Amino acid sequence: MSNIVSDQQVGDGRAEEMPRKRSAMTYVLWVIQVLLALSFLFFGGMKLISPIEVLTAQMPLPGLIIRLIGTAEVLGALGLILPGIFRIFRFLTPLAAVCLTILMVGATVCDLVWGYGVGSLFPLVLGLLAAFVAYGRRSYFKTTRRVA
Repeated sequence: MSNIVSDQQVGDGRAEEMPRKRSAMTYVLWVIQVLLALSFLFFGGMKLISPIEVLTAQMPLPGLIIRLIGTAEVLGALGLILPGIFRIFRFLTPLAAVCLTILMVGATVCDLVWGYGVGSLFPLVLGLLAAFVAYGRRSYFKTTRRVA
């Protein structure tokens, strides 16, 4: 029971880079995040660049509210991807996913109230996928440091 370690056990003293083993869930989450980000960038961007008259003809909301929703979707899409790519403020990824989930719950309810029926399935699926990302990335909340 000695604490003596031989040179063969220690090696040459250089820290060897061990490749990080990533689970399949990490890859699944990244694929879902990229697909969600692309869809929210597309739909949010369309709400931002389309004329207000066209948007208000499609849905019975004021133009300013539609622009606000588009802005939230674009920012949420960026929040899904950028923190993971740059590896800073990673807690923003599950936070963006939660916000997008709330946004899609509202979209699903509005679609049902307005009588779109089957059309409400698309925001429901997007919301469920965003909730899955929020759940899968919940560990990012634990890794943040609190400043005292």
